Amino acid sequence: MKQVVGMVVSNKMQKSVVVAVDRLFHHKLYNRYVKRTSKFMAHDEHDQCNIGDRVRLDPSRPLSKNKRWVVAEILKKARIYQPPSPPSKTATQTPSST
Repeated sequence: MKQVVGMVVSNKMQKSVVVAVDRLFHHKLYNRYVKRTSKFMAHDEHDQCNIGDRVRLDPSRPLSKNKRWVVAEILKKARIYQPPSPPSKTATQTPSST
């Protein structure tokens, strides 16, 4: 087996992630390229992967019933939206003259 590159779609497990790997192949009858997606469970030793990260997987010995891949490296981290923090109330309030 060879290395594959995919996108993390789930990281809700401890030390495990689900990676979706896309592949294109030529359909002989339709004479078109068709995209297929495979989902692989992979071992993430340090729990560094987040949803949307682009990762490279290496094959390994069976680690569990479904895990046969190990996250070799994170190629690109996902941009996670963080809303701006609201300004503190003490700095925005002006003293009232009553």
